[in-house]
Amino acid sequence: MTAPVATEPRASADTFVPKILVFSTNNISDPGIDLAGSAHMHYSPGVRVIGLPCTSGVRPSWILHALESGFDGVFVASDGDECAYLHDCAKRSSRIMSLAQTAMRERGIDAGRLRMAAICSVCSEPFTKHVVGFAAALVPLGPVMATKAAAGTGAQA
Repeated sequence: MTAPVATEPRASADTFVPKILVFSTNNISDPGIDLAGSAHMHYSPGVRVIGLPCTSGVRPSWILHALESGFDGVFVASDGDECAYLHDCAKRSSRIMSLAQTAMRERGIDAGRLRMAAICSVCSEPFTKHVVGFAAALVPLGPVMATKAAAGTGAQA
């Protein structure tokens, strides 16, 4: 007998569970995130992970698309100074986050819906703490689509 698999985060009718998209690097942060899962560490069921070769590969338009498509927050699990591809990856990544936050503000999206932290290959506990804290910070903000609709930006709730 198999148990049903939930495709969306579930909670009581009164509880908002933020949907968080995590951009993770294949060689640096993915192993730490995988370790959190294999160690059965608990974090929001609304977390979805997309792997990339390098943090500086994230595009501000991807972040905006995620937020405008129903994700309530975007977390970038950065490879920090450990990037195997670019010596200035951390500097480039910071610039990308700044550009994304500017674009978010221009669209009426709270810049607090985007976070970045360096997550190493054995950083399962720090990853879990970051994501749990981020989810808690998103709860008072509510769903991003409802917030945009209330602000009159034309987005559908």
